[in-house]
Amino acid sequence: ADIYERTAQELAQQGLDCECLGGGRLSHRPEERRIHVYGYSVGFGRADHSVTMEKLKAEYPDYEVTWADEGY
Repeated sequence: ADIYERTAQELAQQGLDCECLGGGRLSHRPEERRIHVYGYSVGFGRADHSVTMEKLKAEYPDYEVTWADEGY
């Protein structure tokens, strides 16, 4: 929530609006070149982790990127 509030304020200063579509967590293991997306946000609910995974794959093509709805 803190990151979202700060980002929303920064965008508002530029005349833009945003909406949080959900949250989750990341497990980043750089030594193994792995990122795992999972869980949810108590305040914002669960994000569509498949979308997050595709964005991460595009940015980190040499990583194994996975996701699951389980976990907090």
